Amino acid sequence: MLPEYNLKGKIALITGAGRGIGTGIAEVFAEAGADLAVNALTSQYVVPYAEQLALRTGRRVVPYIADVTRSEQVEDLITKILKDFGRLDILVSNLGDAIYKPLVSVQGNSKDSVSDEEIRKVIDINLISTILCSRAAGPHFLQRGSGKLIIISSFAALRGRPNQTLYAAGKSGLWGFTRSLAIEWASYGIQVNAISPGFFPDVVTVGEEGYKQAVQRARTSVPSGREGHLREVGLLALYLASAASDYMTGQMLFLDGGYTVS
Repeated sequence: MLPEYNLKGKIALITGAGRGIGTGIAEVFAEAGADLAVNALTSQYVVPYAEQLALRTGRRVVPYIADVTRSEQVEDLITKILKDFGRLDILVSNLGDAIYKPLVSVQGNSKDSVSDEEIRKVIDINLISTILCSRAAGPHFLQRGSGKLIIISSFAALRGRPNQTLYAAGKSGLWGFTRSLAIEWASYGIQVNAISPGFFPDVVTVGEEGYKQAVQRARTSVPSGREGHLREVGLLALYLASAASDYMTGQMLFLDGGYTVS
């Protein structure tokens, strides 16, 4: 391995790491030598995944159950990780989810429009969680004068689609957050960057039939003619987590097979 990409001795926290893109990032980081704190809301997927990844790679992979949309749980999470590992070098804020629903029903039925609860839930998951995790990890990064913050956004931050207004709002907010925080922390040796993935279906998340449909949709709408593979996000995240990217900050990198420029 090129020394600039070696994560040996580094500690990384990945939120939303029980399935989907979070697992692809965790896999690559562990293979690059990092020890991991993997977070999810429940133990259902993240605990067995952590056990399997640790067994396969020989790295320390510890699952942490916490709701990272709640400030008190985020603060407790960071405190536990610092106690268990002694440090934190990399934070990957990966949690995300969507509700596919129109903002306002064209039939005028308020039940078909997004509710207050849905608005708060989607914005909390896609935007607020990143703000809370960054705020909690920030003092440690600033004190040490180093750190890597990687934010997982979406192609929806740039390319609009119907019935995704809340998701797009949250993911677009991450773009502004990334640029501003990158400048705020640049002089302290901390890099803040974001990745906006395109179509990266996960059979664990959507099931066999949903996965087949997502693959077919990607193959007909993505210029590269295929879906993305979870590991590919991990490989790009590895660059942003490693010394290779020490001169890059405040950037939003689109990994989507050309979808947002087509």
